[in-house]
Amino acid sequence: MTTYVCLLRGVNVSGKNRIPMAEWKANLEGLGFKDVRTYLQSGNAVFRASAAPDQMASAVKTRIARDFGFDVEVLVLKRSEIDRVADSNPLFPQLGTDETLFHATFLNKPVSKADFAKLKLSVQAGEQAVWGGAVIYLYCPHGYGRTKLNNSFFEKALGIPATTRNWRTVLALRALCAEP
Repeated sequence: MTTYVCLLRGVNVSGKNRIPMAEWKANLEGLGFKDVRTYLQSGNAVFRASAAPDQMASAVKTRIARDFGFDVEVLVLKRSEIDRVADSNPLFPQLGTDETLFHATFLNKPVSKADFAKLKLSVQAGEQAVWGGAVIYLYCPHGYGRTKLNNSFFEKALGIPATTRNWRTVLALRALCAEP
């Protein structure tokens, strides 16, 4: 079995698309996933399974619609992908170590460097966005809530579903994957 990370887009944000974590854990276990652990109230989960990531994402999406009554984007990543993202951030710690200023926007499929280069990035002073294939590394020194380089921007500009996590969450999910 392989360890996976499941990321949901737009769950438990501002009281919308609520999924209690105990029910979320039971929901994932009901799909046959093993050693399910959740992180925070955002739908982040780590588990072990044998299926392909796309199949699991589809099953989770269907189950959420059935059990909770709403449609959300689901991304399932192998532990090795989270490790790669955590190890490959070209901005951290070169621009500082305040983890709240760094983010990773996970794309549901990779984009080419050429397509990323075509984006008209509306950045404030000091902000940076760096291409990483299926992830975009962000540095938002004025805070993520103030940047125009948010999840919605990348979804619209690239035409791909995405979900963003702050750097502290990326590192916490990586650590959760390493737990026995």
